[in-house]
Amino acid sequence: MAFNGKGIIMLKQFMGAVLVLASLVTGGTAWAEGKQNFTLKNRTGYTVAEVYVSPAKSDDWEEDVMGGDVLDNGENVHIQFSRAAKSCMWDLKVVYDDEVEAEWAGFDLCKVSTISIFYDRKKDETWAEYE
Repeated sequence: MAFNGKGIIMLKQFMGAVLVLASLVTGGTAWAEGKQNFTLKNRTGYTVAEVYVSPAKSDDWEEDVMGGDVLDNGENVHIQFSRAAKSCMWDLKVVYDDEVEAEWAGFDLCKVSTISIFYDRKKDETWAEYE
């Protein structure tokens, strides 16, 4: 199979994205840790079935970083990036086990180490706090 110059660039971009996703899914033990790593804390009272992390400039959520796992209420998950990930600004999307979605935009993961998500049932409000 032959690639032209554009095909090689696209292949390199694709492989870079695969490395980022692989490090998120595998927990990153074999990968060099990126500066965007963070801990997601579920304080919503509900189980999170899916978690998506995407560069703020992207229109695609890519793949669920939890794989087949879930994040129960009160639990935390450490999300790791490969060192190749350069962007600091990332968006976060969670899908609860009842298929309700919540999204947040523009976390500076070069400065944020923990994101806690919450839900107030009485007000029907979801929010995130970070440190």
